[in-house]
Amino acid sequence: FASFRDADDRPPQHSIFYPAEEYDRECFDRIGRLCSAGYAEVEVHLHHRDDTADGLTQQLSAFRDTLHTEHGMLGSDSTGAARYGFIHGNWALCNSRPDGDWCGVNEELNILQATGCYADFTFPSAPSPTQPRMVNTLYRARNRPGRPRSHDHGVPIRAADGSGAGSSGLLIVTGPLAFNWQHRKWGILPRVENGDLTGANPPGAKRAALWVRQHIHVLGRPEWVFVKVHTHGCVDANAAVLLGEAMVNLHRDLARHYNDGDRWRLHYVSARELANIVNAAASGASGNPSEYRDFQVFRPQICGAR
Repeated sequence: FASFRDADDRPPQHSIFYPAEEYDRECFDRIGRLCSAGYAEVEVHLHHRDDTADGLTQQLSAFRDTLHTEHGMLGSDSTGAARYGFIHGNWALCNSRPDGDWCGVNEELNILQATGCYADFTFPSAPSPTQPRMVNTLYRARNRPGRPRSHDHGVPIRAADGSGAGSSGLLIVTGPLAFNWQHRKWGILPRVENGDLTGANPPGAKRAALWVRQHIHVLGRPEWVFVKVHTHGCVDANAAVLLGEAMVNLHRDLARHYNDGDRWRLHYVSARELANIVNAAASGASGNPSEYRDFQVFRPQICGAR
């Protein structure tokens, strides 16, 4: 992918949300080389069940510190404290499964913020019942004491309203969610487009156009369009797509349709950079979004920390 470049001469970026419960030092030695070369950053993923607030806090804190101090990964704020992005395993953020499985902690948003999480990137999860009510939106969610699914409701991020990283509530970054009428089940029913890149549903120009049409943006800053897609990359069929011709073709299409320098300028960003740009917009920033890649959470040491 080295031949593909965005409007800032940056190559494609891949944020690796690594599962804390499967820590393997050898894997991180290899991932580190990818990060050092400028193609990836590492964030936190977690599968847990029947957990407690104390147990969750300890596991997140320990994994955060391991990534930051032993591997030079994770961004940091102006105080030097480690900050991380998060994806919840099985989409069960804040005990959001109807059966209460794969989490157990209603107050998860508070714990994430207290341990240095700058944003959650779990959703969309449809057709899973864990899907929150907020769709195609960048918003902040606050803990509702004693209740699950605190992220079901939140306050959309608005430009220049001061809802930057210091504001109350955790930033929730959602990806595109829509009906895909061009990819139908049994030739009749539209399939759900949720930004998942899989062997059965590889990326392509038509899907990319549908992602862009959802127009996920900070209110009052409509010219900055955010597209977040995801994959379970270590599934063999998905890895073949992620590292194969389908993804090469996607980047060719992005260059052709969304980097003409006039109507569109393409910016490849990591999860950390995306959240920084969102918070910059909330603080009143405008112009070239690339100027705000390191707005509040600075790049990891392994990537050449500020």
